[in-house]
Amino acid sequence: MNTTNDNLATPTTWQDTEGDFPNCTDVEVGLKTLYHPIMYGIIFLVSFPGNIIVIYVYSFKMRPWKSSTIIMLNLALTDLLYLTSLPFLIHYYASGEHWIFGEFMCKFIRFGFHFNLYSSILFLTCFSTFRYMMIVHPMKFFHIQRKWWAVVACTGIWVISLAAVSPVNFLISSKKAQNRSLCLDLTSSENLGTIRWYNWLLTGLAFFLPLLMVTLFYALIYTLATGPHTRACYKQEARRLAVILLVVFYVCFLPFHIFRVARVELRLCPVSCHVEKQIHSAYIISRPLAALNTCGNLLLYVVIRGNFQQAILSRWK
Repeated sequence: MNTTNDNLATPTTWQDTEGDFPNCTDVEVGLKTLYHPIMYGIIFLVSFPGNIIVIYVYSFKMRPWKSSTIIMLNLALTDLLYLTSLPFLIHYYASGEHWIFGEFMCKFIRFGFHFNLYSSILFLTCFSTFRYMMIVHPMKFFHIQRKWWAVVACTGIWVISLAAVSPVNFLISSKKAQNRSLCLDLTSSENLGTIRWYNWLLTGLAFFLPLLMVTLFYALIYTLATGPHTRACYKQEARRLAVILLVVFYVCFLPFHIFRVARVELRLCPVSCHVEKQIHSAYIISRPLAALNTCGNLLLYVVIRGNFQQAILSRWK
């Protein structure tokens, strides 16, 4: 009987180190202290200067602005805001999960991750929607190309993202454990009942619904772009956009949401130590993948038609 109890991770015994069962943390500690700092460091070194260049080019070198330019500029801004938080996370995980920046910064950094995640998803969905309307139904939605439509859409996305992610500030918690200050993420914090329904709501409405829309839009765009009457340059661009957008959604975003749901659900029911290790390890691996979308977005700026490459080259002339 004791053996059975020792091998099960129950909700009441998961509160010692980031919500993990005390005897099930040996694998995860190595992942966090090595994998997270390395991945976040690479993402920061690539995406931070990349997004600064993108914002500069869109702001000063690409005039007049089009609707796609406005959406992409807002996407780069939200990515840059998130990237400024990565040095804090790198220090946290490299130091063995010891948070020295106070509770306010803990909540702010965790909020920043979720805000970037869902604002990025919504901006990419918005871009895909505009793209679909202008390529598949150019005459019917000709008016959508006016800049003020993009301004209204982007303003709405900022407001919706802020409202959707604001509960994170109340659900994220920090705690003291083994002479360390822990900055717990959403899946490891307390108040599991509220976190569970909030997680399902956020995952369903803010991710799976946009995922369905983006997949449908780019399937239709890709099909149209393979037609015999489509110019070769438009075919190539449509194919590249479809591949990059779908890779960002299915490789960066999808694993994170699947394993976050699994992580929260397993905290609410007894499971074996082996299962807990496997799911939590997968969730840990998926977190930097979600942040990797900031690198994928850099490819979008280059692929989109709009003289971005020429603007980059003119910067150095």
